[in-house]
Formats: sequence, C-alpha cells, structure tokens
Amino acid sequence: MRLDALLLHLDRLLETARLRDYCPNGLQVEGRPEVRRVLCGVTASQVLVDAAVAGDYDALLVHHGYFWRGETGRITGIRRRRLGALLGHDISLLAYHLPLDAHPLLGNNAQLARLMGWEGEGHFGDQELGWIGTMGETGASANDLAAQLAEKLGREPLLLGDGNRIVARIAWCTGGAQGLFEQAIAAGADVYISGEISEPTTHLARESGVPYIAAGHHATERYGVQALARYLNDELNLDADFLDLPNPV
Repeated sequence: MRLDALLLHLDRLLETARLRDYCPNGLQVEGRPEVRRVLCGVTASQVLVDAAVAGDYDALLVHHGYFWRGETGRITGIRRRRLGALLGHDISLLAYHLPLDAHPLLGNNAQLARLMGWEGEGHFGDQELGWIGTMGETGASANDLAAQLAEKLGREPLLLGDGNRIVARIAWCTGGAQGLFEQAIAAGADVYISGEISEPTTHLARESGVPYIAAGHHATERYGVQALARYLNDELNLDADFLDLPNPV
C-alpha cells in the first residue's frame, strides 16, 4: 500500500482534523513510499525504533510520537538518535494521539471499556474525550472496581478516596487525564478512572467524596493501538504487529 494512501485512509478513519491536539497527528517522519509491514506500539521509544529497524518494517505506528508543543526544536541527543535511526533506515513514523483516544470503536477509551465490560452512555470534558457509563454489574464498590482493573491490566492501581462507595455510574479517560476529574464529578460519576495522578487529585477525591483510580498511563493506553494493528491486518491487508514494552507509569 502506498504511504500516502495509508495516511489518507487513517486520517479519515480517525478524524484527525476534528480534534485540537498538542502534537502533529499522522505522518511525523517520512520513509519509503510503499508500506507492507507496520510495527505498532504505545510510544516511539528508542527500543521500539530499534525493533522496527531489526524487523525490517516499513513504518512505525504509535500513540505517543514526537514534536510535542512546547518542546525545543533542536535535534540533539536522544531526539537525534531516534530520528537518525528512522531516517537512516527509511522508516516512516505515524502517530495518532487524541484521535486514537477518541475513536468510538478503536480508541483507547472504547477499547478499555470493551476489556473491562463497561457500557459507555455519554461523553464529558474538553472535546468530549471523557466517557461515562456503567460497569455492567450492580452493588460493586470502588474497591471491587480497582481489583478488577488490577486483574485485567496486570498492574495494581492506586485508589484515592472512599473505596467502599458503591459505584453505579463510572467515568473514565485513559492516559494523563486527571485534569478531567472535576468534570467527571459534575457529569454525575460515582468514581473516575484515568491513567495518571497529580498532587491536587488527592484533595479533590477526599473533598468531593468521589473516588479516583489511577490505573497507569501505559496500562490504560495499550489497547487502542492494538485495535488499530488488527484493523490494518484485517481491513487493509497489511502485515501489522504490536509490540508491548512494559512501563510502570
């Protein structure tokens, strides 16, 4: 498949023009014009880049790419080594950040809900990135929900607030979305789940009475790019693989 055709297809599929983001979505580094093999991963780390080189992949597709707003534009050090490896081996880098969080079927939020058996009923927050719904069972507590997350994600989450609170309506947004906590509360959530946590999150959970569960940035954002890899295989007949590089954050 031609690279330009793949980019056009993914831009339409993920509606990259719809969302305001703080990094470029789509093609970040241009490689060879034909794409047959794609390596997918959460973050374009050096290890993932090296795996793409070793496996003779034509393209690397990730959720977390490069060129974030506010970063220096200098190509030095770690940035130079990563970009040098991609350019030196003619490997394209494709990155989809918020579009891969927001997609109603392939997105991180949708895929986390699918994994956990949650039923999404609506959205909240900036650009409606947050999801709200139910967890598919009645009478469960925040402690029960945290235990389910630990089992499914293979990582012990951090729960703040009243773990015994019964949670009828849950809200979630994967990754570093602790800033949507107040908006989740305003939307009527009994508990809010995201990946990361900040110092003010503790006080908000205590003072609002709504528990907060930090389930891990990487742990909650492995599933969108995996779903996209399956899509590339099944719908576009590309040879796409997913490589998970464990990250405790």
